[in-house]
Amino acid sequence: MEIDLQNPNPIINNTPYQQSKEFIDERTKLENDPSVEDPIDKYELYEIIRTINDPEHPLTLEQINVVSVDNIHVDNEKKRITVYFTPTIPNCTMSAIIGLSIKVKLLNTVSRKYKIDVLIEPGKHMTEDAINKQLCDKERVYAALEADGLKRIISRTIKNDEEFDLIYQ
Repeated sequence: MEIDLQNPNPIINNTPYQQSKEFIDERTKLENDPSVEDPIDKYELYEIIRTINDPEHPLTLEQINVVSVDNIHVDNEKKRITVYFTPTIPNCTMSAIIGLSIKVKLLNTVSRKYKIDVLIEPGKHMTEDAINKQLCDKERVYAALEADGLKRIISRTIKNDEEFDLIYQ
């Protein structure tokens, strides 16, 4: 059975994001020092979400430029994380699934102390307001994840072979 792909030829990023050796060395030193408080930052969050698989292609969200370090914002004082993602085409029907995948991965990885918002980058999708409203509504997220089929798709995108339990604030 052949599947009609919405975007059969996404632009592929062949140069994954890399931090400088100096940055990595300094980060490693700080993270290994128990006397230093290590607040979460956008680089850590990017490492968590960049490997999420696109639901339509055998590519990661990083490879098709759906997520980037610059579109991740962290406010450690207010315990708030905001991630903007960019669909590959303005009418992508997979956008809600991509947003849910990002949200689930973060909710199951990051401390419960943080409020996590996942949104479509402004101006990048025809129905961004409706999708953003769904992604920001706890009850809608829970309801969407009660559907076994959707739960299986998200498990595949976040590379989780076992059923996940949604951890929510």
